[in-house]
Amino acid sequence: MTQPGPLVAAAGFSFHGLLRPGDHIVCGQAAAEPLTLTRKLVAEGPGVAEATVFLGATMTRTFDGPLPASLRFLSYGTLGHNASLADRGLLEVLPDRYSRIAPLFRSGQLRADVVLLQLAPGPAGRRPSLGLAHDYCVDAARRARLVVAELNPDVPWTHGAELPPDLRIDHWVQAEAGPLALPAAAGSEVELAIGRHVAGLVPDGATLQAGFGSLPDALFLQLRQHRDLGLHSGVFGDAAALLVQQGALTNARKGMDAGVSVTNTVIGTADLYRWVHDNPGVQVRPGTSTHAPEVLARMHCLHAVNGALQVDLTGQVNSEAVGGRQRGGIGGLLDFCQAARQSDSGGRAITVLPATAEGGRRSRIVVDLDGPATVGRADVDVVVTEFGVADLRHATLGQRAERLIAIAAPAFRNSLRHAWRLSTWGQRAWH
Repeated sequence: MTQPGPLVAAAGFSFHGLLRPGDHIVCGQAAAEPLTLTRKLVAEGPGVAEATVFLGATMTRTFDGPLPASLRFLSYGTLGHNASLADRGLLEVLPDRYSRIAPLFRSGQLRADVVLLQLAPGPAGRRPSLGLAHDYCVDAARRARLVVAELNPDVPWTHGAELPPDLRIDHWVQAEAGPLALPAAAGSEVELAIGRHVAGLVPDGATLQAGFGSLPDALFLQLRQHRDLGLHSGVFGDAAALLVQQGALTNARKGMDAGVSVTNTVIGTADLYRWVHDNPGVQVRPGTSTHAPEVLARMHCLHAVNGALQVDLTGQVNSEAVGGRQRGGIGGLLDFCQAARQSDSGGRAITVLPATAEGGRRSRIVVDLDGPATVGRADVDVVVTEFGVADLRHATLGQRAERLIAIAAPAFRNSLRHAWRLSTWGQRAWH
């Protein structure tokens, strides 16, 4: 049954008596987190000796404070506020691509005993919608013993995310508050400079993928004079909506889904949510579609723009951890990066990062990575900092080092050049 059944107020719903020891609880991510349900889970405790909560990208502070001792957490990365859970020793990380998470739930390799959903009521007799994210929750819910849906009238009903008619909902709970809304990011001078460099790489008619945050938004702000851009991405935010409204993002030349922006999640302001509500020009599709290699291969001139924590002088990209602390994840990075690099229509995989961290005290362009190589040197394409663009395609190791040092912060260039010459790679490659 996907039409709302008996709807109970939040005060009339409790997890006590519903959960079993050792349950794995899966909840929606980002702006699709069912806040009424997750806050209740934290406030009253699961009522069992032990439970594991699977989180995606967490943009709220739900799990930042004191937590029931029985709760542990699992995620595909320390995205958003998950880093605080990792620092407290409460989060286990599954280092896998985002596109593989839903299939793991579908096959049962990832457990899903209880699933917590946030849904938008269906207008004009239509089925409810997943609204702000079409992630792994449907696949998890198909195998779950218990599915609880939070019905939220402030969540936009989105095309492509209608709840499947055969999905069983065991409990319907009225939302106590609207979904997470985040203010539009203005972008710092560094981010705007990076955005200008990236905009110079993007031709008219390109299909874009970018993540969430002030850095991707800064890029979109620099693309307002472009024409016939398309969007096929994991995230759709206010800046992308602005490009549509100003006529730069028309989806006219993307190779499929003409006239439609395709995304896996929507996150941003309340104004954005009102704009995407029942808007056929935006479709929220499952990750098995938005991140699928066979779909991405059809995108015209795919330009994938993704952030990083570090890049070493051979071109390896670290997007997961620094100093032994988890600070990111694989997410959809590899799916989009490899598809863009293999594009036969002029696509590019663009890695973006500020040149420094810790207030300028540490260079993000390094001789040796401080964490894993999320993207290997054979798959890196173009790296951009506020100081310029390093095109690493078809470049030797020595050429890569020279080009990356040139876009490092000036204060670190001499030390990087010296350390590279002393390194094993540099002794073999410097010329």
